[in-house]
Amino acid sequence: QVVLVEVGGGLVQAGGSLRLSCAASGSTISSYTMGWVRPASGKEREFVAATSWRGGRTDYADAVKGRFTISRDNVKNTGYLQMNSLKPEDTAVYYCAAGSRGYSDYGAQGTYTYWGQGTQVTVSS
Repeated sequence: QVVLVEVGGGLVQAGGSLRLSCAASGSTISSYTMGWVRPASGKEREFVAATSWRGGRTDYADAVKGRFTISRDNVKNTGYLQMNSLKPEDTAVYYCAAGSRGYSDYGAQGTYTYWGQGTQVTVSS
């Protein structure tokens, strides 16, 4: 059983930056796809970013491309989401997720087996 815990959320002004961390415990996630999602209107959650198990592949939602960077440190069993140039519309609870079903459907929630509890990001205008 893998437990994921996100930290790093908070309140920031538009244009600012935050770095979210997702620490895994219970088992190594070095071979897992990792992703970040957030709620969206009309959807339960929307894909934000994903990285393959070695970090060699990364993908982003169009809304965050060029502003957010996903990374991971498999030695520390931790994933990260660096968020720059934040906008008020980025305000949401951000959840990290991990799954062992491969990377091909990185944007689908079914790819992920384990989910964190979420961390609130609030961007003021």
